[in-house]
Amino acid sequence: MYDVLIIGSGVSGASCAYMLSKYDLKVAVLDKSNDIANGTTKANSAIIHAGFDPSPDTLMAKLNVRGVELAKEIAAKLDVPINNCGSLVLAFDDGDLEHIRKLYDRGCKNNVPGLELLDKEQLHELEPGISDAAVGALLAPSACIINPWEYCLAMLETAVVNGTELFLNTEAMGITDCGEYVSVETNNGAFEAKYVLSAAGVHAGDVRRLVEEPPYEIVPTRGQYFLLDKDEGTRVSRTIFQCPNEKGKGVLVSPTVDGNLIVGPDANVGGADDTSTDKEGLDAIRAAAVKSVPGINFRMNIRNFAGVRANSDQSDFVIEKSNAVPRFIDIACIKSPGLTAAPAIGEYVVEMLAAEGLQLTERPQFVDTRKRPRLGNISEEERNRLIQENPQYGRIICRCEQVTEGEIVAALHTPIPPTTINGVKRRVGSGMGRCQGGFCTPKVHEIIARESGVDMLEVCLEEPGSEILKYRSKENE
Repeated sequence: MYDVLIIGSGVSGASCAYMLSKYDLKVAVLDKSNDIANGTTKANSAIIHAGFDPSPDTLMAKLNVRGVELAKEIAAKLDVPINNCGSLVLAFDDGDLEHIRKLYDRGCKNNVPGLELLDKEQLHELEPGISDAAVGALLAPSACIINPWEYCLAMLETAVVNGTELFLNTEAMGITDCGEYVSVETNNGAFEAKYVLSAAGVHAGDVRRLVEEPPYEIVPTRGQYFLLDKDEGTRVSRTIFQCPNEKGKGVLVSPTVDGNLIVGPDANVGGADDTSTDKEGLDAIRAAAVKSVPGINFRMNIRNFAGVRANSDQSDFVIEKSNAVPRFIDIACIKSPGLTAAPAIGEYVVEMLAAEGLQLTERPQFVDTRKRPRLGNISEEERNRLIQENPQYGRIICRCEQVTEGEIVAALHTPIPPTTINGVKRRVGSGMGRCQGGFCTPKVHEIIARESGVDMLEVCLEEPGSEILKYRSKENE
């Protein structure tokens, strides 16, 4: 019997697990995928939003601003790449100037720190690469960029180190109210818990239907992106937005914590798992982006990708207990700024559980630190010391990103080890560079098999069915 069972290992579920792991509780996380955060958390803009966009007095506004504070604290403690670069919302005409004044006023009501309205001269002094057509901007210095996948991983790894159990390849298929507890039927048997949290992202409505008809409709919205080479990574030093519209925050141009430039997204309503890209949409993104930053060299694009965000017919987050199953708490409609708000969502849900009667006793030896070796970010002296201790850190596997065998092996022996080539990629960055894995993929493949003790034929690129090797030649039998 678990105290709390969490359905979904994206950033909302991971945040809840992290906050709950501070207490002496028995907690488990279920996810239908073969790795954590394989939904919206895996593919998004990677922005920690300042908090001027949500309407005042909404849950979204409250949790956004608190989430910024927590993100910076958590990133520092758990060794997550984050850059406090700030953001700009550009104005191109009088209508835009009026809009950014409204955003400024809204941000002040939401207690967003440091907001400033800039005129054209101030704007171009800060960001010389901005279009001359921009006549002003809203500066939000508290905004950040982060590695969203590692942020999620860091919180969930910390939870696991503190006793949380993780069950991958485990899909919730039925939920039964048993009075003093809830039973969740899965493809891997039943799990019983005093409370169940659903943090299922774009599939939140599907999970809610296991207990009752949801009072909302999830509208999965696909957003496409360009990821440009690091030669373009200094094109701007802040996240550059245009004025938002009814479809969202619009096309942005932003550096990434890894030194690339990201451009996107658009907004296409479609399937919950549709991460395809198309020329028409990418052409439209490109045209919108150069309105803000005309000098972008799109010939330096190294990858296009798409993510699906959990937009809905609601104007606010939905975090509520079910009427049909009171021990079931739904965390749904977590659209932007969901990544930003995530740790504050975790805090909020813990407060809800306490109010429902869950006993919270602080864990006496809570582990709240984490360190991951990154040879690209340490001094030559530290690097040489690591190589002397372990020669694997002296063997470069990914030439583009300078990822070593030692880093890959270390990732394969973490509390939540990867089992796929893309799982390694997300943890250490192999295959993220110019050649997109053209050189290093076979070597990563071999290391996974060796360290995990599995046959190379069983190693997948991503989900089951994506095996790279299909058969062994007779010469190698």
